[in-house]
Amino acid sequence: MVYTPRSARHGALLVGTVAVLGLLTACGNSKDVHTSPPVTASGTAAPATDTTKTPAPPTSEGTSAAPSGTVSSATATRKAPPSSGGGATTARPASSRCHTSELRAAVGRNDPGAGQENFPVVLTNGSARTCTLHGFPGAAFVNASGTQLGPDPKREPGSPATVTLKPGQSAWAGLTFSNPGVSGAGTATPAALLVTPPDERDQLKVTWTGGTVPVSGNSSSVFLSALSPGTGP
Repeated sequence: MVYTPRSARHGALLVGTVAVLGLLTACGNSKDVHTSPPVTASGTAAPATDTTKTPAPPTSEGTSAAPSGTVSSATATRKAPPSSGGGATTARPASSRCHTSELRAAVGRNDPGAGQENFPVVLTNGSARTCTLHGFPGAAFVNASGTQLGPDPKREPGSPATVTLKPGQSAWAGLTFSNPGVSGAGTATPAALLVTPPDERDQLKVTWTGGTVPVSGNSSSVFLSALSPGTGP
């Protein structure tokens, strides 16, 4: 056995004690330096969001372009432009009735018989279109100042028909009254006959050359027939 002096053993013991104390101090300080381990919680994580993504450039209408697969509100509400002729347009049909401005009036030659005077009142289509006349014309005798002579003519019995007039074609109605020399009615000599086409208000003025007409008293009535094709019987 090797003999160690007491002083040497005492020194070694002192060094060992210091080393142990140093180790313990180091362990204590290490508790203050290390952080607690991360804690894991149960659940599902939300998807990551890319906050650095550059916004989509604005569209020509001032809104951001919609992502692929979606429709922006501006596109969804945009109205389609009107068609330039895809659909048919039905124009309102023009009336086929002959208007006063399209007609010419005339009084034909007298065809007397059995104490009656018979004058054809003729309406001619002076327009460039085909039109129609239906029913009875109106008529009135007037003097030079335009004052009516006698009552309005009466309508003869009969069923009116529609007369179609091409440009230049005519229709006529019979103007009939008793010869004043036979009937004894009061008479006047008109300056003109005013003719009103059926369903019209404007009149056509025709110079009257048929002599005296009954305007008052017995047998003073004047009659008009419905219109028929042609210029007379």
